[in-house]
Parts: sequence; C-alpha cells; structure tokens
Amino acid sequence: MIEPNVKTDFSSAVSYPEIEPSTYVHPSAVVIGNVRLGKNILVSPTASIRGDEGQPIYIGDDSNVQDGVIIHALETENEGRLIMENSFEVAGARYAVYIGCSVSLAHQVQVHGPAVIGDDTFVGMKSLVFKSRVGRGCVLEPCVMLMGVEVSDGRYVPAGSFVKTQDDADRLPLITDEYSMKDMNRNVVRVNRELARAYLLREQNE
Repeated sequence: MIEPNVKTDFSSAVSYPEIEPSTYVHPSAVVIGNVRLGKNILVSPTASIRGDEGQPIYIGDDSNVQDGVIIHALETENEGRLIMENSFEVAGARYAVYIGCSVSLAHQVQVHGPAVIGDDTFVGMKSLVFKSRVGRGCVLEPCVMLMGVEVSDGRYVPAGSFVKTQDDADRLPLITDEYSMKDMNRNVVRVNRELARAYLLREQNE
C-alpha cells in the first residue's frame, strides 16, 4: 500500500511518497507520507515505512528494506513549529530518518527516528536504531540496540549488544580484513537489487 499521510497538529502538510521507477515496493508493504525512495530499492513483504509523524524519511539508491522492517520517527513538528531535536542534518537538509545508499536493513529491523544510517552499512536482523547516527561502512550484527549514540565509520557492533552511552560507542571495534562479516553487505545489496529488477520486470509483463 502506498498512500499519503493525513493532516494533524504535528503534520501540517499532506505528502505522497516519491518513489523512483526502478524501485519495487511489494503489495503487502506499506509506504506512507513524506517518504523518498531512491533507485533500485527493494521494499519487501510486510515492511512499513511511515512518514506520517516524523518526516521526511529518505532511503538512498541500491538499499534494501527487508521483511518486517519498521521505519518511523518521533514528530518533527508541533502546530507549525519544527522540533529540531527530533531530526538530524545531512548535507544541509534535515531528516527524521536518513538511510544512505547501499544500506541493508535485514529482517525485522526497527529504525526509529531521529536516526541516520550511512552508506554501505549492514543492519542485522531484529536490531533497533533509535536517536542514533551510524556511520558509513558499518556492520550491526543481529539483535543490536543503539540508543542515543553515534557510531563512527567502519565499526562493527557485536550481536546482542546494547549500546546506550557514547563511551561504549567509541570503544566499538574497527572492521579489519580478518572480520568475518566485512564483505557480507556487498552481496546482500547485489541480491536485493536483482530481486527488485526481476519483480518489476514480472509486474510489467503481467
């Protein structure tokens, strides 16, 4: 389902999602409101991307939003007044949720804004990113929780970690050549980009 948001005291404008033609949104997924989806993205069954409270939500080219992923955000407006602390600035613009290019959000991930996830990052199954900023080229292993922290580029977060202080985030290990998951995101992106292309082709031929 793809539809506009509703007008409320925390959302003064009604917006329809902007979706590039090369992106595939499964019929059982939900995309609502002030959402921009770039090129070659796969939005899988039962995913929910709701730009109806915190907004805008942006997802960059070649990313994937897998089954059961939820992307939502705290309100960014109150009766016409911007709530600055509920958004992040990226390249001179403000976003409730900003997800870069070639990012993988694996099954049942929750990204709850304000949040930023940098390019080429893998977020593992059942992880939560809330009020946090994740750098480029990171790996969040499954069942990670990030709350109120900034993760530097090229770090990984071990499975099951709960990172809620900046000191803990600063001690996260660097990804090295020996790290077993260092190249996984590249293949996950490739597979999901091909799935998006193939599903769109099938849809066009039906």
